[in-house]
Amino acid sequence: MNKVLASAEEAVERIPDGATIMMGGFGLCGIPETLIAALHARGTKGLTVISNNAGIDDFGIGVLLKARQVRKMIATYVGENKEFERQYLSGELEVELVPQGTFAERIRAGGAGIGGFFTPTAFGTLVAEGKETRLIDGTPYVLEKPLTADFAFVKGWKGDRLGNLVYRKTARNFNPVMAPAAGVTIAEVEQLLEPGTIDPEQVVTPGIFVRYVLQGAHYERRIEKRTVRRD
Repeated sequence: MNKVLASAEEAVERIPDGATIMMGGFGLCGIPETLIAALHARGTKGLTVISNNAGIDDFGIGVLLKARQVRKMIATYVGENKEFERQYLSGELEVELVPQGTFAERIRAGGAGIGGFFTPTAFGTLVAEGKETRLIDGTPYVLEKPLTADFAFVKGWKGDRLGNLVYRKTARNFNPVMAPAAGVTIAEVEQLLEPGTIDPEQVVTPGIFVRYVLQGAHYERRIEKRTVRRD
């Protein structure tokens, strides 16, 4: 089975207006740069994006926000994007902020088919409003439901034509939990290899969770804030 697409443009042709998309990455590390750029160029609108953060104004998910392609963001941290802030405060953008650990576990639960879980995080806060709470062994918990999506865009370091993926260091972040949590997962990789090339012991995301794979190019690997030390 060959899951390879010729281009990111071919991949995003499958994304309809109004779709819900999970996008891997932490800050600007490990984000699906090629797929985001292609989605931006295509102009798909009304999107719900589930991502740890919203990129920056001119890169990553930030370009989708600037082009008014995103209707709703489900995220944990959005402090590096002024356009996000402007749209949220003006009521143009719907936002659901989720504690980061809860965010990761909700996605994992979605991929594992778990109907919900109890966590003490956010009990007694605005995040818990309208949710079931329960006292377990003297500790108050909040019921959190899973997160799933129509599509997931994930970024791998190496991948083979069957969709088996390997990630590189911190770029691994949210990509592995998002891959099983979507109806259709599209992976972009830096190195596209033949089946059998990757040591099975090194595979993080098995190909069964990946519908399509493509090779990206010209990665910028930007850094949100570069900090240098004076000697």
